[in-house]
Formats: sequence, C-alpha cells, structure tokens
Amino acid sequence: MSDVTRFSVSLEADLLARFDAYVADGKFATRSEAVRQLVHQRLAADKWDANDAEMIATLTLVYDHHKPKLVEKLIEVQHGHANHVVASLHVHLDHDHCMELIVLKGKPSRLRSLAAELRGLKGVHQGELSLAGETGGHSHDGHHHH
Repeated sequence: MSDVTRFSVSLEADLLARFDAYVADGKFATRSEAVRQLVHQRLAADKWDANDAEMIATLTLVYDHHKPKLVEKLIEVQHGHANHVVASLHVHLDHDHCMELIVLKGKPSRLRSLAAELRGLKGVHQGELSLAGETGGHSHDGHHHH
C-alpha cells in the first residue's frame, strides 16, 4: 500500500448514521475502509463511463441449454473475442437452465458490445454486465504479491 494521508470529513448527523449503518452492514473493518472502497468504485465508474481505460467486468448469463445450437453459439462468440474473455464459470441451475459467469477485460465500449452480442442470443433469459474495476495497467507474470 502507498503512503496514507489522513484527512477529516464533516457530515450531518443523519448522513453519518446512515454511513455507519452502511459500514456495519458491509462488515467493513473501519470507516476508512468503506470510504476507500467507495472512492475506488466511483473513480472506476467514471473511467467506465468515459471509455478511456481498460477495465475488468463480469457478464452473468442465465440460459436454456436445450435451445438448439445456443451453447455452440455462446462458445463461438467467446472464442471470437478471446482477447476480451479472461475466464468463464459454468453452473447447472436445474434440468433446463445454466448460468455462465464470464470475466471480461478491455475497453468498456467493447465489453458492452460483447455483452449485448451474448445477451441477444436466442435462449438467453438474463444477462447482466457488471463493472469489477480497472485492470491497473500491469500484466501478471504468475507471481502475485497481494
């Protein structure tokens, strides 16, 4: 972690009470942890809206796996965008339905377009694209120092 700077914030009593409830509900260790996360989320959302940075997102799809050729089309589209698809997780929900969680990386406009392409396939019941954050602009060499 980089150097930490302390600063104070003035809040109305009712806003502080709501924030403290947010901290407690979110099980944050401290108010500072909650503020840090909110700042990161807001700044990442601004970059997402500006479309000027490489981002990480997840796309969650729920679909009917009995729909003819749907699974093949899902795979084909993902392979066609291999530079944006980082990983996927396939879950069997019941006899007819599956869920796929796809981790995506790239410019927001490309990720939104890919999500729309996958959501638009016949047999897909739900599709939710969620911003996870910035990529940080560094590559992984297999050694993680978290």
